[in-house]
Amino acid sequence: MRLRHVDGQTVHLGYCTNVHPAEDLAGVLAQLDAYALPIRRRLGTDVLGLGLWLAAPVAAGLAAEPAARRRLRAELDARGLEVVTLNGFPYRAFQSPVVKHAVYRPDWTSRDRLDYTVNLARVLVDLLPVDAARGSISTLPLAWRDPWDAGRAEATTRMLDRLAGALTELAWSTGRAVRVAFEPEPGCVVERTGQAVRLLSGVDTDRLGVCLDLAHLACAWEEPAAALATLESAGLPVVKVQVSAALEAADPVAAADRLREYVEPRFLHQTRCAAGAGAADPADPAYAADDLDEALARNLPGPWRVHYHVPLHAVPEPPVRSTVPVLRAALAELLAGPVAACDHYDVETYTWGCCRPPGGRGRPGNWPTGSRRSWPSPAPNCSPSAWRTGRPRAGAGRRARVVR
Repeated sequence: MRLRHVDGQTVHLGYCTNVHPAEDLAGVLAQLDAYALPIRRRLGTDVLGLGLWLAAPVAAGLAAEPAARRRLRAELDARGLEVVTLNGFPYRAFQSPVVKHAVYRPDWTSRDRLDYTVNLARVLVDLLPVDAARGSISTLPLAWRDPWDAGRAEATTRMLDRLAGALTELAWSTGRAVRVAFEPEPGCVVERTGQAVRLLSGVDTDRLGVCLDLAHLACAWEEPAAALATLESAGLPVVKVQVSAALEAADPVAAADRLREYVEPRFLHQTRCAAGAGAADPADPAYAADDLDEALARNLPGPWRVHYHVPLHAVPEPPVRSTVPVLRAALAELLAGPVAACDHYDVETYTWGCCRPPGGRGRPGNWPTGSRRSWPSPAPNCSPSAWRTGRPRAGAGRRARVVR
């Protein structure tokens, strides 16, 4: 879906497909009919944006076969789907029964991670709409924090230099620009925006930047305005925003029984205390745990925020709540000014298959219906774009309260 900001920029809004398991091209195509097409129809929009996730073997196959890329592009076009961004964080098997720390491997010390990301960029330039300004790829924030030493940092620097060079060569050869965005996440080498500035400020910012995941931002107990100001002052661009919300418990003791219902075996649910917001180490065990069951066992002081992407439309059952207020504050900072601070937005709720719905039984509604209701509203200073016809939408210069 496209929105038009008051500054004239096209703002792309889509949903991330890493919620669906697919390890080959046939599986990716099956997702389009099972999920993406019904969502587009329910939204009543001519074109739906996807934040496509392609496992490493799929990306390698597509990068090597121009005919396969043309086929994927034709399949997307036939269904009224478009792709300007890819999720390149999970390498493969993201919906396996147990993922946990495996999602951080291979990391940016590895040539495998570099090759995967460059393959994604080669695929993306052939999927981009003709009139898209650029493409984006989100990726992990360098590595999990342990182990991390000077040798691994040097290896990462070499890989990021090679990445920037490969993206520059791709832009020269195709005329299409792709930027890669590193996504701060609890427990990783880059968890907070301050760490992003310290570790990424020397990169080629024409090609590399930050992916701001709004659930991760909330878990770090960062204020959106301050975080964005930190990045701006360092000259680090926000290349992509993942529109997501985490769990919050004001009193973890009172909420312990409810929180235990969110403990599950597939993903890590890093937990952070508000008291740790000013700690030098965001993973200080006095204020942080790498999973929810660990936080419960250790009785960390509250309030807590838990890295558990909850559906934006489904209010968690009290006494827990979601961090949607942080999401709204971040969108206001990003979009309410005279110039949009970012033009790629992706709704990411990859825990859909294991999350606990209101009422405690089943899933929080079927995926197409729930996804339709998960679009953020309002999106400040944005209106639905009239790009299909080229005609300006009535009242296009005014602030719109509804995002369809």
